[in-house]
Amino acid sequence: MSSRDEAQIAAFDRNPDPAFQSYRSSAELVVRMARSAAAAPVVLIDGPSGSGKSTFADAVLAAWPDHSAELVRMDDVYPGWAGLDAASHSLVTELLEPLRSRGTGRWQRWDWAEAAPAEWHVVVAGHPLIVEGCGCLTRASAPLADVRVWLSADDAVRKERALTRDAGGFDAHWDVWQQQWARLVDRERSDRLADLAVETTDRLQPRVPRRSGGAAAAAR
Repeated sequence: MSSRDEAQIAAFDRNPDPAFQSYRSSAELVVRMARSAAAAPVVLIDGPSGSGKSTFADAVLAAWPDHSAELVRMDDVYPGWAGLDAASHSLVTELLEPLRSRGTGRWQRWDWAEAAPAEWHVVVAGHPLIVEGCGCLTRASAPLADVRVWLSADDAVRKERALTRDAGGFDAHWDVWQQQWARLVDRERSDRLADLAVETTDRLQPRVPRRSGGAAAAAR
């Protein structure tokens, strides 16, 4: 676990905001689903920008016994602002498929400051893996995961969240990113691949899983 993830867990545990506690209850449900599905499950958390994926992933990581899950953030993988499809593809071909077939996968960090690819990170099977970020849930990745979560929020609310979070860094790229996102979701129907859908506009409340069988059935 990275020092950033440890800091996020500590901050999450100390936050008294009731909204964060609603994240906690939903995250605990995801952990129960995942642990009932596999000994070393893979969890994918997707949804549009500003829907709360990063915070929800922090909550899932904090809820995991001994904080033993590994977290990969798609924000670290996208090769620039036009790289949604490329990152979604490499997640499958470089990380999830090799992890399932050979027990070892990898992902390459994108250095946003240098606008260039950086070091590779190796992921070894045998412990839980959480992947969060736009584009992680596709028709290719869904069969390689044990639990698939879709977050959503009102468009105006999530845009305000995303632009506020990035303190102006996202403003000039919002439209380009949304166009990529719309094409990907239209092609993949990612929301229909989820086991659990969570609405985050006001607070996180899990809806009834929309898939039959698998981890969703085990959690009923």
